[in-house]
Amino acid sequence: MEDKEKIIQNCRLLIKAFKSGEIGQTTMPEDSHPWFKDEETKLVYFTLPMSLNYQRDSYSLWESCLKTFSDKQTRKVFDINNSSNLSENELRNLLTKYKIALQPNKHINTWSKISKTINDNWGSISNLLEFVDYDFLKLKETIQIKFKKGFPYLSGPKIFNYWSFILQKYGGIKLKNSEFIEIAPDTHITKCSVILGVINENEKENLTKEKLSERWRAILNGTEINPIDMHSPLWFWSKNDFKFQLR
Repeated sequence: MEDKEKIIQNCRLLIKAFKSGEIGQTTMPEDSHPWFKDEETKLVYFTLPMSLNYQRDSYSLWESCLKTFSDKQTRKVFDINNSSNLSENELRNLLTKYKIALQPNKHINTWSKISKTINDNWGSISNLLEFVDYDFLKLKETIQIKFKKGFPYLSGPKIFNYWSFILQKYGGIKLKNSEFIEIAPDTHITKCSVILGVINENEKENLTKEKLSERWRAILNGTEINPIDMHSPLWFWSKNDFKFQLR
């Protein structure tokens, strides 16, 4: 690992470049979203698709979500009660029409399973958040431990942490203990981690995502930067082909 102070210095430069626009294009995939008439619909919109955001283009996924929401015939998939009670075939037809679901069985089952878990235990995502007292650590215990089988993919460390970030950024939810949200190490974050010296080339292939997240937390410990604060600056630094040059 490179000198910790050097890494922190570069992190501050990247955050500044991200905020100023120097880092390049910074339109998030989730920026492509509709206007919501109520909070629950907004929370569902930014929750269920997240469980399908695995090894695919995020921009295409959220464009598919917008098309699905804009169509009155398919919008019902963003209602927890509807999605938990629709037949498998009907849900498949609705989710594949605009390609939210790319895998006609696995993606349908994931969407249905999470909808039923939420509907049967809390009735809504709003009630789930009230149940955990809007506390990230309690939400983590609920999703990743107590009800893990009921939240396929969403309970995974990468997607869960990123979903928690999205709940705050786009869902308008303020989570207590949000400083414990870990960085979500996808391909872009991993590339940046090598360039910054957080990990080496060998660790890039062998280090687990959890261990990489732990490495980032250890580096940023004692600074004003929370691990998840680095996600967008790093992600766009990589997406823009590292055109921003560190001094």
